[in-house]
Amino acid sequence: MNPIFGISRGCITTVAAALTVLGTAITGEVAVAAESDASAVYPCRITKTANGYTAGYYSGNTVIPSSTQVTAAGKEAQCLLDYMGPDPGTIDGIFGPQSKDAAANFQKMMNSACNAGLVADGIVGSKTWPYLRKGCH
Repeated sequence: MNPIFGISRGCITTVAAALTVLGTAITGEVAVAAESDASAVYPCRITKTANGYTAGYYSGNTVIPSSTQVTAAGKEAQCLLDYMGPDPGTIDGIFGPQSKDAAANFQKMMNSACNAGLVADGIVGSKTWPYLRKGCH
C-alpha cells in the first residue's frame, strides 16, 4: 500500500511471484541495476521513524541534492521518491534529469493531494523534504 495515496500494490504480486520462481526474495528494498559496471548503485531501505520516512543516508530537510556529484541527500531523495511513487531512475546519489523530473512530478502530486503549495521545479529543498518524509501533513 502506498503510504501517501493508499494505492494498492497488488500489481507487484505477479512480479513477486516471478522473482520467487527465479529464486529471488522480495525484502522491501528497492532493487536497482547499474547502467554500467562503473556506476555505483545504492540500496534503499526505507523505515518509518518519529520524523517520517528515511532511507538512512540523510536525516535533514535543508540540503538540495547535487546534479553533478554523489551526495547523501541525493541518495536519500532518490530513495524516498522511488518509495513514494515517481521513478527517479538509478539510485546513484546524483540528482540528474530523471530524478529532477520525478521530484517535479512528486511536487505536483503533493500540490494536488495536499494543497502543498510547492513550486513544481524538481528541486528538493526545505519545502519539499518534509513532504518526502511525511507525505501530506
